Amino acid sequence: MAKILLVEDEVNIASFIERGLQEFGHTVSVAYNGADGWQLAQDEPFDLLVLDIIMPKMNGLDLCRQYRQLYGYDSPVIMLTALGTTDDIVKGLYAGADDYLVKPFSFQELEARITALLRRSKEKRTSELVCGDLILDCNTRRARRGDREMELTVKEYRLLEHFMNNQGVVLSRVNLLKHVWDKNFDTNTNVVDVYVNYLRTKIDKDYENKLIHTVVGLGYIMKLSVRNTKGFFPRLRKFY
Repeated sequence: MAKILLVEDEVNIASFIERGLQEFGHTVSVAYNGADGWQLAQDEPFDLLVLDIIMPKMNGLDLCRQYRQLYGYDSPVIMLTALGTTDDIVKGLYAGADDYLVKPFSFQELEARITALLRRSKEKRTSELVCGDLILDCNTRRARRGDREMELTVKEYRLLEHFMNNQGVVLSRVNLLKHVWDKNFDTNTNVVDVYVNYLRTKIDKDYENKLIHTVVGLGYIMKLSVRNTKGFFPRLRKFY
């Protein structure tokens, strides 16, 4: 079933929802304030998020906005709140929520909405990206090369997905910062190089045919075979 992040500051409600979701076969991670929820969202990928709105440290609207800005719209978000006016619902939807439940609600209704959102989300996704013998499963967010399966962190997944969606294209560090870290400028850090090395360790280290290559002075490229990774690449497109 699904991997769900539940962020709810009322312990009794959180426990009730967690038990119900687990009975339906879901894996549930729970946070009791927005800041801890945001940390969990950055630490690992989730298929769906259930967020309360009024919470300490960070409210659900801000958490949803930050999540959408960083991770896009692949994973649905359901808002839970006691605020049931039209204005409140509109604010939640504009923050990036896919659905809205007003407390009190029945667990059967919550599970029905989760099932519907997960079905739609799965239908929208491209199930696999392929580069040679490397396969990236966009549903489980795991990579497989040959018989070897690899787990990826959130950032490693986003970086690999961006490479695989742009095979044969030289991607500058600025481009990678923009699309993976949502930074529109060079931060003068080596975070891109560090994460590229993490990926190389997982997908290239034990294989003769390397997939990620450094193009000196330009950036990185994912390609099945590159004749000269330290020299000039003729007729290669560069994405900034």
